[in-house]
Amino acid sequence: MLEQLNNPEDYLASSLFIDWKTPEVSAQAKALASTNGSLEETARNCFEFVRDEISHSLDFRLNPVTCKASDVLQHKTGYCYAKSHLLAALLRANQIPAGLCYQRLTISNDQSPFCIHGLNALFLEPYGWYRIDARGNKEGVSAEFTPPVETLAYPIVSEGEADLSGIHSEPLLAIIELLTSCKTYDEVASNLPDILIES
Repeated sequence: MLEQLNNPEDYLASSLFIDWKTPEVSAQAKALASTNGSLEETARNCFEFVRDEISHSLDFRLNPVTCKASDVLQHKTGYCYAKSHLLAALLRANQIPAGLCYQRLTISNDQSPFCIHGLNALFLEPYGWYRIDARGNKEGVSAEFTPPVETLAYPIVSEGEADLSGIHSEPLLAIIELLTSCKTYDEVASNLPDILIES
C-alpha cells in the first residue's frame, strides 16, 4: 500500500529531468488527454503511449541513452528509468500527481547480481496512489493499467528482491549519474546500479 504524501505539489512540478513544460512534452500530454475529461482515461492513455510507443533501449538495442523526459520523447527510446521520467512528465502535464518508484530485481536467472528497476506511481481518485510500469511488454513481461489492482512487469519472487519504499518526486542520483555518463545502451546494461537491502 502506498502512502499519501505530504507535499503533493512536488508530484506536479516540472524539473530538469521531468521537464513537462517543454513544448514537445506539453503538446504530447495534451494529445493524450481524455476527450471527456476523465483523469483515469488520461492516465491510461499516457501509460499505454509510453509502454507501447517508446522502445526499451536494451530490448531494441537503441541509442542514444536518454534521461530527460523530453529526450525520451524526441528519440522514442529509453531504459525503464528514462521511460518513467517521461510517463511522470506526461501525467503531471495533465495535472495528475505522479512520482517515481523503484524495485530491486535479479538481472537474470532469478539469482544475483541485482539491479534497480524504475517504475511509476500516480495518484487517482478514488484509488489513491497506484503503481504502474511502462517499461514495455515482451515475452514473459505483461504490465497493464488495471486500477486499483497493480499489474506490474515484475513480481517480487526471488530472495534479495524487494519493492523499495517511497514515492520519489525526482530520480535517484544513481540513476541520473548512470544515464548521463553512459554513451551507449550496452554501457548502461553493464553498469546497472544496485541498492543493498538490510535484512
